[in-house]
Amino acid sequence: MAKNNIPEPPPSANLIQSGTLITGDIESNGNIRIDGTLTGTVNAGGKVILGSTGTVEGEIHCINADIEGRVNGLIKAKELLSLKATAVVTGDIHINKLAIEPGARFTGTCKMDSVMTEPAIYAEEEFKGQ
Repeated sequence: MAKNNIPEPPPSANLIQSGTLITGDIESNGNIRIDGTLTGTVNAGGKVILGSTGTVEGEIHCINADIEGRVNGLIKAKELLSLKATAVVTGDIHINKLAIEPGARFTGTCKMDSVMTEPAIYAEEEFKGQ
């Protein structure tokens, strides 16, 4: 018997188009692209793409994020946050990996989590003893 090699369609992303204004929170299990304006919190189980015309006043929680527009608030990305050249971010970011293109603007604090082999308290005690 021959295998059915029909490719699966790529997963589609939720889209908030330019000119759209949303006030409230958005939750999605997948990806979301924002080209309009959102005042609220975005919780995405996938990637958040904020287009160059997009604005978020609030928080973004996701796995990965590509930011081209404006964010005023907290960004938490479990894996990679990519700030493109047109990005303007004001607020804190909590991420695992960060990529910033020349021209991007970021004002706030950045916390990068990494996998540690032992609790920080032990590492501090060993350092003090040296």
